[in-house]
Amino acid sequence: MSIYDKCLVCGRPFPPNESLEHLARGRRVAYDPEQGRLWVICAVCRRWSLVPLESRWEALEELEKLTVDEGRLVSSTDNVALLRARNLEVVRVGRARLQEESWWRYGRELHRRRERTRKLAATASIGGAVAFAGSLAAGGTSMIAAWLFFSKGEALVAGARWLRFGSTAWQGRGKCLACGEVEGKFPFSGRNQLVWTQGGDDAEAGVEAGAVEAMKVSVPCPYCGGTWAEVRGRESVATLRRVLAYHHFSGATERRIEGAAKLVETVGGAERLPARFLRDGKTLPNMGRTGAVAMEIALHQKDERHLLEMELAELEARWRREEELAGIIDGELTPAPFVESVRRRIAGARWLS
Repeated sequence: MSIYDKCLVCGRPFPPNESLEHLARGRRVAYDPEQGRLWVICAVCRRWSLVPLESRWEALEELEKLTVDEGRLVSSTDNVALLRARNLEVVRVGRARLQEESWWRYGRELHRRRERTRKLAATASIGGAVAFAGSLAAGGTSMIAAWLFFSKGEALVAGARWLRFGSTAWQGRGKCLACGEVEGKFPFSGRNQLVWTQGGDDAEAGVEAGAVEAMKVSVPCPYCGGTWAEVRGRESVATLRRVLAYHHFSGATERRIEGAAKLVETVGGAERLPARFLRDGKTLPNMGRTGAVAMEIALHQKDERHLLEMELAELEARWRREEELAGIIDGELTPAPFVESVRRRIAGARWLS
């Protein structure tokens, strides 16, 4: 059995990747184009299996070309970069010469939501049509069958959204200054009335000027319309993320996602979007459809970046250990001239210039 078929540590089989002709197994790989190293990373035990040098150079050339031509930079440190290319996750040792585009990762999630909703609506419509036709053939009309048929799946999608989020957009303590009414929750149905503002210096929240945590949301009284509560800091961010996820339950079109990406790029990145976009205060309708999608992408990035930093730290530590072992293996078990020829061939490939 080939070394590419299974992990050398735990023995679990590597899945096929269908992206590399010369390395057909493994969907997470690591490589160092300067040193000519190539590893397949096990998805189960997360250990690195070093590919034999004599079987390495075609796969290295192919992998470097794929990441340069089609790779998306997820995140990077001074020593390693995490990229995605086709169905591969790639750890590249060294600085990646690709611009990080954080928007595309969450854009894929919004696109998946849209496809899921379309399938759900289609399934409901087909099922409703079959049930409706059956009830007519039996000489009667089922109310449930008629409801599914004429709603074209919208009712089922709304039900799925309710099961996912419930009906409450925010829950906490509030007292209206106008009517004195105290209520414990605010419904999603009134989400268009919520007003978000990105503050500057905010001593109460204990955050820096322009930070996402400086955001605040004014919650209107569900009875008289006066200000019922003003939520600040992380709770405000969490509320907006929840409202936007509810609002975009059905996802977004590729055109809308591309427009949101351009908006993020125009303001100088996802980190700057909230401060510039919400500076004067905005409701959900004021954001516009494209702006609301861009805001969801921007807020998602902050949490994702924290997780990526932890993963990159782990990957860099793992690389240092594996590189030390690979240096011993390549240096002691392989003739030195062959090692150097492979390294030069990968590092000096014409598409790296």
